[in-house]
Amino acid sequence: MKQFEVAPLRAGSVVLYSHNTFHRGNHRRDDWRSWPDNPRFMWRFYLYRTTDMGGTPPEEICWDELGLDPLTGIDLSKAGVDLKAVWRYHYYWLKTGNTLPRRTPTSPAEEVKAKRLYERLLTKGENAEPMRIGAAYQLAGNGATNLARTYLTQGLYNHRESVRRAATYGLVAMGEEATAIFLEATTSPIKWVRKAGVYGLGDAAYLTREVLKAVVMCLRTDPSVYVRSVAAGTLGCLGRRAIGSGVGSELIPDCIGALLETLKHEKNRLSMDLAQGRSIKFVRPNDESDVCEGNGFDRGFERYEPVRSAVRENTLWSMVILCSHGSNVIGTKLEETVAALQVVIREDKNLFSVGLAMDALTRLASLSTVSTEEATFIGDLKENLLAMLNEAPQQGWESLSRSGIYPK
Repeated sequence: MKQFEVAPLRAGSVVLYSHNTFHRGNHRRDDWRSWPDNPRFMWRFYLYRTTDMGGTPPEEICWDELGLDPLTGIDLSKAGVDLKAVWRYHYYWLKTGNTLPRRTPTSPAEEVKAKRLYERLLTKGENAEPMRIGAAYQLAGNGATNLARTYLTQGLYNHRESVRRAATYGLVAMGEEATAIFLEATTSPIKWVRKAGVYGLGDAAYLTREVLKAVVMCLRTDPSVYVRSVAAGTLGCLGRRAIGSGVGSELIPDCIGALLETLKHEKNRLSMDLAQGRSIKFVRPNDESDVCEGNGFDRGFERYEPVRSAVRENTLWSMVILCSHGSNVIGTKLEETVAALQVVIREDKNLFSVGLAMDALTRLASLSTVSTEEATFIGDLKENLLAMLNEAPQQGWESLSRSGIYPK
């Protein structure tokens, strides 16, 4: 590990950083009206991608000839094959939103390589995480497609979480062809496999009725809060991909409907650190929730309570993704969507949910290209939006301003 100074950076630079670094770099508490005259570098945290790129394939990079990184002075050409496999995949995905095309045909040599990669996928130890992840991405691009898919599927059902995690990433990197594997995984009696399955559908599958049915089933009936929360996020990812690809876009109102139904019955829970009387770093899964849902805050306002809900918050996260594309994709669910978001903003005790609902509603009002029959409804929403946001004791203007609305 080599430490280096982050600044100065050009505007628009992308920095990969730790969770703690984000929390220490994204707060600004001076008067927002002074910001234009007193600019300061801040981390901007993108928790989700709202739009698939759909770009043309970029020129191939020779990953062995990258040379010295100008910021750190590290010789990138010395990076191992595991790391370069991850770089290559994500560079292509960032540019296109698609998975990498296969470069090598099936051959005896590829089959031997696939077997060797599977052995690396099973390597034990925390220090072997890069090896496992790299092996999974290399399997995804291996020419012996059927054999590689078999190995990654075996990894998905492995009893070790470290192997399941790497195999999930590898299957996602195979793209839409892994859909059937992930669909089957959502029916597993093992919740960790169900979680991986419904997550994989969000990152790899196209929005079809079969996929939608499986995800909604997890969202509505799975006994695990963890699995339900992942399913809620998957609906947004599926909708985003449908908008970008045009495949399944007619099913987006059904995604919205499932999300709205979730908001009607999922409940907030007292923050686990308070409920268990221990630091959030040491909270344990319990009968109420099998996933750490984070610290709860009320910010000193009676309007809020220190409560969280991973399912509700991920549901609203998906609403932000879908509302970023305006009212056209929401279809017949438009008025119901607006009403539900308004209820969250005005009544929900969870300030994280309130913030996400504000973001979603603001995007919907600002980014809609409306038809004649929707014009009056969206117009009224825009006219009354700022007043409604100001009813809340706190607003996230940094986020809301990206949709073109500012405090007065």
